[in-house]
Amino acid sequence: MGRKIVGIVGSYRKDGIIDSAVTNALEGARANGAETVKIYLTEKNIEFCNNCRTCTQQPGDKRGSCVYDDDMEDILRQIDEADGYVLGSPVNFGTVTAITKRFMERLVVYAYWPWGKITVPKLRNAAQNKKALVITSATPPGWMGRIIMPGVVKQLKTTAKVIGAKRIKCLYFGMTPKNPDSTLNDKYLHKAFEAGKYLGSN
Repeated sequence: MGRKIVGIVGSYRKDGIIDSAVTNALEGARANGAETVKIYLTEKNIEFCNNCRTCTQQPGDKRGSCVYDDDMEDILRQIDEADGYVLGSPVNFGTVTAITKRFMERLVVYAYWPWGKITVPKLRNAAQNKKALVITSATPPGWMGRIIMPGVVKQLKTTAKVIGAKRIKCLYFGMTPKNPDSTLNDKYLHKAFEAGKYLGSN
């Protein structure tokens, strides 16, 4: 049976730069026999985490249960069933998009953090036995973006770590939003495809 790869799209534009990159990465994974699923966060009902930490009180390796009954439960189920991930968000105001941040905060279910016992959360899957490809894009060219906006890549890498995955590759597409209908050129699309192909085989 092939690997299962879940793609998370944290962009507000369908068929835009991040969506196209994630799509091509998933196509690359399928070329190596992987089963793929793509999730648009904008299409999901994801409540804000209220930091009640109910989910973090439950011991064990399995994620805790959230008090909310929304679409995040299905997203978490697919994350649990996957072998690898493609995590994509453009840079908005120097960070990931708000919908991506909302998704990230709800991943606290993967931490054990009992009140009064430990001062920092303990990841339930610290082994990082899964793999992740992270993708972001912004106006500055690649070399400049990595210098002035390293936080976005770090946030996506941390997201991968929290869900038990090790980042195997990071794609930063610079100088991309030149107009409202900007898309990735063939070179970048191929780069995403090859990265997904690598993810699907490892």
